[in-house]
Amino acid sequence: MPRVTSLAPSATALTDLDVDVIRADFPALAVRVNDEPLVYLDSGATAQRPRSVLDAERHFLENTNAAVHRGAHTLAGLATEAFEDARATVAGFINAGIDEVVWTSNATDALNLVAYSMANASRGRGGVAAQRFALHEGDEILVTEAEHHANLVPWQELAALTGATLTYVPVADDGTWSVDAVRAVLTSRTRVFAFAHISNVTGFVAPARELIDLAHEVGALVVLDACQSAPHRPLDVRELDVDFLAFSGHKMLGPTGIGVLYGRAELLAALPPFRTGGSMITTVTMQGSDFMPAPQKFEAGTQPVSQAVALAEAVRYLEAIGLDRIEQRENDLAQRMLAGLAVLPGIRIVGPEAGIERAGLVSFIVAGVHAHDVGQYLDSQGIAVRVGHHCAQPLHRRFGVSATTRASAYVYTTTGDVDKFVTAMGRVRSYFGEEDV
Repeated sequence: MPRVTSLAPSATALTDLDVDVIRADFPALAVRVNDEPLVYLDSGATAQRPRSVLDAERHFLENTNAAVHRGAHTLAGLATEAFEDARATVAGFINAGIDEVVWTSNATDALNLVAYSMANASRGRGGVAAQRFALHEGDEILVTEAEHHANLVPWQELAALTGATLTYVPVADDGTWSVDAVRAVLTSRTRVFAFAHISNVTGFVAPARELIDLAHEVGALVVLDACQSAPHRPLDVRELDVDFLAFSGHKMLGPTGIGVLYGRAELLAALPPFRTGGSMITTVTMQGSDFMPAPQKFEAGTQPVSQAVALAEAVRYLEAIGLDRIEQRENDLAQRMLAGLAVLPGIRIVGPEAGIERAGLVSFIVAGVHAHDVGQYLDSQGIAVRVGHHCAQPLHRRFGVSATTRASAYVYTTTGDVDKFVTAMGRVRSYFGEEDV
């Protein structure tokens, strides 16, 4: 059993004592890097996994491994039951129906699924019901300038395939964007509005429900990238009234190779598949094929079964702690990072200023020192951060830089981790000979 179950239920934010209990569940946090205790501040890229998640996948592989939805033997039945139980667990996590959760390999795959399925609808696939997804010249796809490439490139491709026009919401100097900015570019021709719930660069939290309502007023479908929100705060697809939503397992204590696409049931029923093959059909002849209902019609081929089982365990782990507590804790850690960096000369924060709501990540630029050099120095101190353009080149181009450094916290991050990071950042510029005179 995970140690986290020993935490007392509470409506208050997590304390450092609580986090110490949680950290004991994560073997990777005990390693040393460059002879220093690991300070892992790269959870925005990939989170570490607790023993219960590792054990859940191992137990399945050692005791129940078989192909799902195939075969009549006992092991196949047990594997299928575990696979579908995992789907039910993840559906409950976001308040979705079981038939509204599609397994994918990651969020990128999920977003591509929606875009390319719409391309198939635009080619006439899926019959009359699918025509609600068809795009043509004169139609518009709306994104933001802050999108991760996974929520930009597929829509660029859809526009190129259909003749639709890709438009975008510009960001302000701090990387944020407003409802008014969306209202200025949203039109009656907008058919799709795709945006990130939380920016993986700036930590900006979009007012999702207000934006979804605004898009629905013009008849647009909304696709929400929830990669940076699903692991860190309560998420309710009914409350959001969102049409499609995607997130990845590896960012929320789960394994790589597993992602989730939520789609409103009536939309998934009408949307044609784009990946075809075994397990998603009812009848195949030499002249054509009939497909299973959703979600199975989107799950061709051998599925990531052990990964789904492990993701369900990650969901249970997060729920045992409480997503509301995780959200508050990470907000506090982000403000602590911002406050510490704010007093250091030569550091420019990218994103909302201190005191404004943001997710538990902070990206910044160090005057005179390239982000990759910053990352290498921090790594020498045992501190793991992300450097580069974070798969958001247009946003970095907007800032006039090629790369930033990003520190991202999660449920196992301590205030000591943050303080060690800030202290190390205070030495970076002098280390590279850029100290202010």
